[in-house]
Amino acid sequence: MTILTSLRLLTSYSRSTAAHVLKQGFCSHAKFAEHKKLEKIRNIGISAHIDSGKTTLTERILFYTGRIAHMHEVKGKDNVGATMDSMELEKQRGITIQSAATYTIWKENNINIIDTPGHVDFTVEVERALRVLDGAILVLCAVGGVQSQTLTVNRQMKRYNVPCLAFINKLDRTGSNPDRVLSQMRSKLQHNAAFIQLPIGLESDCKGIVDLVSEKAIYFEGDLGMQLRIDEIPTDMKEEAKERRQEMIEHISNVDETLGELFLEEKSITEDDLKGAIRRSCIKRSFTPVLVGTALKNKGIQTLLNAILDYLPNPGEVENTALVEKEGKEAEKVVLNPARDGKDPFVALAFKLEAGRFGQLTYMRCYQGVLRKGENIFNTRTNKKVRIARLVRLHSNNMEDVNEVYAGDIFALFGVDCASGDTFVTNPKLELSMESIFVPEPVVSMAIKPTNPKDRDNFAKAVARFTKEDPTFRFQYDPDVKETLVSGMGELHLEIYAQRMEREYGCPVTLGKPKVAFRETLIAPCEFDYLHKKQSGGSGQYARVIGLMEPLPAHLNTTLEFADETVGTNVPKQFVPGVERGYRQMGEKGLLTGHKLSGIKFRLKDGGHHIVDSSELAFNLAAQGAVREVFESGSWQILEPIMLVEVTAPEEFQGTVIGQLNKRHGIITGTDGSEGWFTVYAEVPLNDMFGYAGELRSSTQGKGEFSMDYSRYSPCMPDVQEKLIREYQESMGIATDKKKKKN
Repeated sequence: MTILTSLRLLTSYSRSTAAHVLKQGFCSHAKFAEHKKLEKIRNIGISAHIDSGKTTLTERILFYTGRIAHMHEVKGKDNVGATMDSMELEKQRGITIQSAATYTIWKENNINIIDTPGHVDFTVEVERALRVLDGAILVLCAVGGVQSQTLTVNRQMKRYNVPCLAFINKLDRTGSNPDRVLSQMRSKLQHNAAFIQLPIGLESDCKGIVDLVSEKAIYFEGDLGMQLRIDEIPTDMKEEAKERRQEMIEHISNVDETLGELFLEEKSITEDDLKGAIRRSCIKRSFTPVLVGTALKNKGIQTLLNAILDYLPNPGEVENTALVEKEGKEAEKVVLNPARDGKDPFVALAFKLEAGRFGQLTYMRCYQGVLRKGENIFNTRTNKKVRIARLVRLHSNNMEDVNEVYAGDIFALFGVDCASGDTFVTNPKLELSMESIFVPEPVVSMAIKPTNPKDRDNFAKAVARFTKEDPTFRFQYDPDVKETLVSGMGELHLEIYAQRMEREYGCPVTLGKPKVAFRETLIAPCEFDYLHKKQSGGSGQYARVIGLMEPLPAHLNTTLEFADETVGTNVPKQFVPGVERGYRQMGEKGLLTGHKLSGIKFRLKDGGHHIVDSSELAFNLAAQGAVREVFESGSWQILEPIMLVEVTAPEEFQGTVIGQLNKRHGIITGTDGSEGWFTVYAEVPLNDMFGYAGELRSSTQGKGEFSMDYSRYSPCMPDVQEKLIREYQESMGIATDKKKKKN
């Protein structure tokens, strides 16, 4: 009995009987571990903008293929949540945070599926999924169309050359318009796309679909749309179907020679001719087939599964390469053999790390050869040997043991100490390494600390785990401002990790705006003559330093310099290091705002000593006193870090973006643009960049992106300087009326 037949029986069986039938269907999954032909395998990802219905679609796919017994909704009323959203936070928020892997069977074909997050903050999860997949389903909302994250996902697919099908979901929603979505795919995503299916009715009137390839209407009937009824195309749609089929043939003929010849010679085009042409052009990424349906209302899923088998490539149809490192030579590219005969040496890529119940869980994709339980593998980066004690396949957060994996399989290992992007082989002499995963730079930083100091150990464990699992989550200690900082792809990204620390490690943390590493510097040279004298019985202290403190040129304004210009023996040479040490100690914390001193040169010209009471300590204290003296009599100012900011967004938002940068005291240094996008380059004070990520996303409909790098230190605005001085004096308990007027 096939899974599909058993599923159809659900309509006439009781609940208990239905569960029994499904169990029978599940038995066929035991065959999954069997050695299958390469043509019978598909590795696909499901990617889209937030709330396009990716996780709901995956849930339906698992149900119709007999992988799960019951369907649950994302953030559902039954408090169960979707199968692929296994994390408690995902169920609570109704969003996907981590990509989840599973596998299923459809028409005797193994389908490995990775459900990825839609939020831009978790973009690295999509990057690493697409790196190891052979094909993808680009899900688009019939109302929202091509949105910001759709553009990002499209760029990622292009980066890894991943063929894709487009699935226009949510036809049942009010305002759904598949025609508008198709036109956006062509204009915004630059896809050569055409419908291969048409909806029969929209919104509440959505009944089924018309398959333009087979020229048949398909209705999804019975409980949960499990019975497929194939019929003639409705009379009122025949003309439209004919036009759309012709349009589809023209789009494919432009990129496929075989179909192009048939089209030009005006020969009759069969269903097999069309399927072959769609498959060839889809694999070459020269044509994108567009399917339609509504996952929530259980329409169009079975036909999508058929399209995955018909049009997306198997692992043998995708060329994967590895680099062979040779000393003194440029790395050579080697094409890997995906044949499942096990004759070639094993090669796999670790693409995701996760802390499991039994230690680190490493997700891998096998590109060549076979790996069996009990064998040894080598990490080509570290040359470490690992014995394989357990091989597992994943179904969300459940694991199923297998004895061997072949080329094209996605699997996981326990207890492998490695980094994301490492290559593993069974023959260490191969010296192969696969191209790693593109990791975008973090854009938002926040100060972080455990709410309770007693939780420091758990905090350290959580940070160690999360930074290893997620390469876009960075952790560092800034000695300048004495703060621990975390960086990520957005405020939601950091907020999720803060919540996970509390839930998973019992360590509540406090997130806050990070401090900016300001600097204090002199405006004009200032002389000093300071005598340090302590002679009240016993061993005394005596040291005198005379010289000049002066500002350094602008290109050296982040450094402190010391020069010994003494002549003679007034300051004995063995005490000069004490003077320098005292000066540099004072440089750690300025007296104006408590920030470091920089851009200053201390020139020691003369001084005086006592034959008995002088010491290195005395000269150290004298130098500190000299700096305080210059602070009292000299003119000081605050320097702030200036960042080079690069913003990319669609052209229609150019005026808005430039206006925002000007409001943040930015200086525009240049602009350029192409294909409807523009890039603006600016120099903006770091202190004015907080909150910019959210502002840019909201003002560009989520399509804008920016990056920033440190450029230089520059004098800050007078109002900022006044505010910093006032805040420092208040924190030190200094009365504001005693405030020394500076500059």
